This record gives sequence, structure tokens and C-alpha cells, in this order.
Amino acid sequence: MSVSASPQAQAPAKASFKFPFWAQIVAGLALGVLFGWLARSQDVSWLKTTLEQVGDIFIQLLKLAVAPLVFFAILVSITNLRKVNNAARLATRTLLWFMITSLIAVAIGLAIGLLTDPGAGTGLTPADGKEPKRHGSWIDFLTGIVPKDIITPFTELNVLQIVFLAAVAGIAALQLGSKAQPVLNLAESVLELLQKALWWVIRLAPIGTVGLIGTAIASYGWDLIGKYATFTADVYIGCALVMFGVYPLLLATVAKVNPVQFFKGAWPAIQLAFVSRSSVGTMPVTQKVTERLGVPKEYASFAVPFGATTKMDGCAAIYPALAAIFIANIFDVQLGIKEYLLIAFVSVVGSAATAGLTGATVMLTLTLSTLGLPLAGVGLLMAIDPILDMMRTATNVAGQAVVPVLVSAREGILNKEAYATASSSPLDGPAAEPAAAEPAKVPVAA
Repeated sequence: MSVSASPQAQAPAKASFKFPFWAQIVAGLALGVLFGWLARSQDVSWLKTTLEQVGDIFIQLLKLAVAPLVFFAILVSITNLRKVNNAARLATRTLLWFMITSLIAVAIGLAIGLLTDPGAGTGLTPADGKEPKRHGSWIDFLTGIVPKDIITPFTELNVLQIVFLAAVAGIAALQLGSKAQPVLNLAESVLELLQKALWWVIRLAPIGTVGLIGTAIASYGWDLIGKYATFTADVYIGCALVMFGVYPLLLATVAKVNPVQFFKGAWPAIQLAFVSRSSVGTMPVTQKVTERLGVPKEYASFAVPFGATTKMDGCAAIYPALAAIFIANIFDVQLGIKEYLLIAFVSVVGSAATAGLTGATVMLTLTLSTLGLPLAGVGLLMAIDPILDMMRTATNVAGQAVVPVLVSAREGILNKEAYATASSSPLDGPAAEPAAAEPAKVPVAA
């Protein structure tokens, strides 16, 4: 007769060392720097090509899921608000905190730019710039929200129009009530399928990191970074001040929670954002870590997708403020109080123009056109943009997780015990979460 060992007896046999995901990312960063340096210093063309292909494949895999992921995430998130008491108040508070943190971020960007004059002493001239292919203007922004047809936004990856379609579908589903339930069940299943597939891509992030970082070093080298040293430092310092200064201060004073614990729980999303340079691509991880930090799932499923397409403190606040001052320095244009107020206005109102995609060219051209600065100035920053975008996107994603925590804490619906015990490991897919009972309606304090 065979004897089965008890679970306690079997546990040691199952125990094994697991290389943490964050450590895999760090290892990818180190290898990327090493391979990129070798490819550039030794002029190893095949290594540079390989790094480019690895990075491109990883980003392309992320982008494959962007259009359907945004549509179904926004659709499901809007309909999930029916499970939340006082949903309109939660949505309003979320938008308000998005605006408040954006204002703080743009103020920090302006202050750093005014103190350092990032465009001075670079040796760059207006002749070095060239007008970008993609422009942003208020007319294009406003008219571009409504698509001409249903297919084009998905084929051309116009995230802003996809958000519009999803919002219309979600509101219509809420109005139809029980009649729309079969469609909502299908949408939820498709969203879970997309998130599961995207999670497989996310697990490849350490390999993608090698390619992306290696390509950046091999293509640009340290010479280019040195030429833009002040501007690069300004962007990184500004983002760091917001991410590790403003956010912790708000968490400690407004939410009254431990800021260190926030970064412990949110770190998987922040580091993936740094590597992938895509808020939308990082969205499933951002939502998961936000829920781990004690934000109710029904509210997180609204706030995170909403933030991934509109909440851009790095790309839409700090960066445009610094870039406008940089370009004004190069073109010898004097900016005054009126221009600085316009920068703040554009940062708060126009941030949806970035739409969670890699890069912030549209947002920058929108800012420059509003200020009347030459759009050719964008060309001065294109070469250095991938290196800047890493820190910008990490800041974006950190803000997308901070705001739901702030709102939940203020409304009395934050699970403080879950927040206190949140950890960054293990990082598994959505299906790996322990089964839970049907979620109850989220109470909201009066």
C-alpha cells in the first residue's frame, strides 16, 4: 500500500529558488548596456542588428494588443462602475486628482527649466531641427476624437478614437441594462483573454530589455547624451522629483499610508513601463499592482485604463514644459508668464493627446503650436527621445497607480491590510490569482 506524504512533508520538495522578475529586468538592463557598448565600441554590426530586432519584436508584440485591449478595458471599466456606489463621485475625484498632480508636475518642469536653461550651451542651432511628420493642434485634437468610421481607429492605432468608441459603447450598455448583459459577458471574457496573452508578452520583458537598452546605447552612445546632458538630466530629475517626492508626499499626507510600501507593491509596473515605454502595454500590470495595494477591483478596473490613456505626468507635463524652454533657448524666443500659463493649461487639458503610446511627439507639437514656437524644434529632440521616454513613462505609470490609491483612501474604500502586505513578487498572470468570491458592491463614504 502506497503512503501519500502530507502537504507539509511535500512542501520542502516543492521549494525552489525563483529568480525575481525585477531582478530579471535589472539583469536585462545590465546586459543591454554591455551588448550596446560592445556593438558601438567594436562596431559589431550583426550585434546591433540583433539588438534592434529583439527590441522591435518585443514592442510590436505589445502593440498588437493595444487596440483591442484599450477598447475592451474602457468598455468593461465603464460598465463595472455600476457595481460601485456613488460611481460619479469616484470618477470626478479621479479626474480632479489627475489634474492636480499634472499641475504640480508641470510646475516642477517649468521651475527646473527656468533654473537650468537646458538649451543654452548645447551648440545646437535652429538649422539642426526639422519639422516632425506628426503634428498636434487643438483643431486636430478636437476633431480627431470622433472617428470617421469604426475600422480605421483600430488599423491606424488611434487610441483616442478607440477610447471614444469604447466610452460610447460602455454608456450605451449601461443604458440598456440587462439587455446588454450578453455583450458585457463576451467583453469581459475577451478582455481576460487579451490580458492573459499580453501577460505572456510581459514575461518576455527581460529579453526585450536587452534589445531596447542595447539599441539605445549602440545607436546613440554617450556622446549624444553628453550633448543633451542638461536637458536629459532635467527630465530625469523632474520625473524623479514627482515620482519620489510629490507622490510619496501625497500618499503620506492625503492617503495617510506608507509611501515605501506603495513602491514595493507598484514596482513591477514602474520597471516594466521604464523598459517598454508604453503605458497601455503596461496597463494589465498596473491594474494588478493597484488592486494588490488595496484598491477595490471594481474601481481599479475603471481608474487604471482611464489613467493609462489620459494620465501622463511625465510625457504631458514635465517633458513639454522643459522641451518648450529648451526650444525657446535654441530659437532665441523669450517666454513670459502668459506662455508658462499656456504650458500648464495644455498639460492639464491636452494630455489625452499622448494616448498612452510610445513617445510624446504629438503632445509636444500641441504645446509648441499653442505657444507659437517653431515646430522644427521637435526635430532637435527626436534623437534623444527614446532615452527620455523611459523615465517619462515610468513616471506616467507611477501616477496612474498613485491616484486610485489616493481616491480610495479618501473615500474610505482602500483595503489598508492589503496595502500593508502588498509585495512585488511573485509576478504571475491574472489567472494565477487565488479564486475569490463574487465581488460585493464597493461602499463609498458619504
